[in-house]
Amino acid sequence: MSESQPQAPQNNDIQDFEKSLDELENLVSRLEQGELTLEDTLAEFERGMMLHGRCQKALDEAQMRVDMLLKSSDFQKPVPFDPETP
Repeated sequence: MSESQPQAPQNNDIQDFEKSLDELENLVSRLEQGELTLEDTLAEFERGMMLHGRCQKALDEAQMRVDMLLKSSDFQKPVPFDPETP
């Protein structure tokens, strides 16, 4: 089996993540105000969970790309620990 090369992030993926994160932050702010009805609160919570999942998936994919890039570089060589080095 051959190891696939890490894919460059697609600008659209990054924009979708940023948009989802902004929407999630706004949603949390509305929930924290406490002025929504119970029904609206539940609907917003459900939407928030979906947005959280979308953001978490994007972060997981980014972490996998970083790991792949590090594995294919010299940055993964062990370095002796020196407590005197800042």
